[in-house]
Amino acid sequence: MNRRSLFKTGIALAGGSMLASVTRGEERTPDIENTRQKLNSQYISGSTVPGRRKLGGVLEVSGIGLGVQNMWRTYQTTIPTRTEMIRIIQKAFDHGITLFDTAEAYGPFESERILGEGVASFRNKIVIETKFGWNIDQSTGKRLPGLNSQPEHIRLVVDGMLKRLRTDRIDLLYQHRVDPNVPIEDVAGAIKDLIHEGKVLHYGLSEPGPKTVRRAHAIHPVTAIQNEYSLLWRGSEEVIIPLCQELNIGFVCWSPLGVGFLTGAIDENTRFATGDIRGSESRFSPENLPNNLALVKLLKSWAGQKQATPGQISLAWLLAQKPWIVPIPGTTQMAHMVENTEAGEVKFTAGELKQFNQELSAISIKGARLPEFVLNFSNVEAPDKR
Repeated sequence: MNRRSLFKTGIALAGGSMLASVTRGEERTPDIENTRQKLNSQYISGSTVPGRRKLGGVLEVSGIGLGVQNMWRTYQTTIPTRTEMIRIIQKAFDHGITLFDTAEAYGPFESERILGEGVASFRNKIVIETKFGWNIDQSTGKRLPGLNSQPEHIRLVVDGMLKRLRTDRIDLLYQHRVDPNVPIEDVAGAIKDLIHEGKVLHYGLSEPGPKTVRRAHAIHPVTAIQNEYSLLWRGSEEVIIPLCQELNIGFVCWSPLGVGFLTGAIDENTRFATGDIRGSESRFSPENLPNNLALVKLLKSWAGQKQATPGQISLAWLLAQKPWIVPIPGTTQMAHMVENTEAGEVKFTAGELKQFNQELSAISIKGARLPEFVLNFSNVEAPDKR
């Protein structure tokens, strides 16, 4: 029995993509737990992600990727079993995923090491994207204050990445956040040199200001922008996504499931663990959460209509926006990974999409997507080149 068949028998998952990093106010039902156990044991052979997409018109990837950020440590600060994380990575490839996302800052370094080990046997059949930009001591892994996109530092970081990822090139290298002290011309120039050397194949920017995107693109074509984008936060629709369309730049969505919220994993009974950043996001505060749960209610309604999960509806909606948008949901659970890959099987007709968007427009999300000290690193413009 495949996953879609399970839904057709009436077994409803209230969010199979949900993160196992929140404390629920109520226990999961036996049906949900039994279904998850079946998925973990069967892995649903033959399931594949939706058709390939091209970032920047040049880099072909699977329609859905896999983020490995939390494979070194979950939101609630528990440490996943490394062997299981590697199994998830390898099974993701079996299910058709070819885009794998990480960064030097995740760990630091540890997520890159896990990914490098996990993909070693099929490295040449996938796309690895990783990110530089935070001020991290490359010898010790110690986090230092602020950002560092000095050209000489970029080169040092890339050399370390290649070792940790067990590869001779990085398919897509992002500047994790724009450095307010380094002209983007210097950054793009350094990456252009690395491209000429074959150490990097493509590059992109994450959470950049629009003027910086244009300036970087003028030095060397930008292949992709990676920003937060989901039904929970649609700010990228205002400027960045139209800019990507204008310049033929791909768009990769981080947190496409709203850090688990869009799967139904967070409700009014949720209590976040100490150290879980979601506990400091005002969109999940007691004042705002009841209002925002209207979005989850909408997703559950459509999940019932489409014989899917709320998380799958969320990913399917993203895929329906533009043919060059690619979500990269992360997970540390095998069943969640499988469920995410099957979101490509959920299709909206033009009429359904119009109706969904009409219902969506009646919902206004309250609260900020990140704590202010983190938001201060987004939408930054690089200084002028002098």
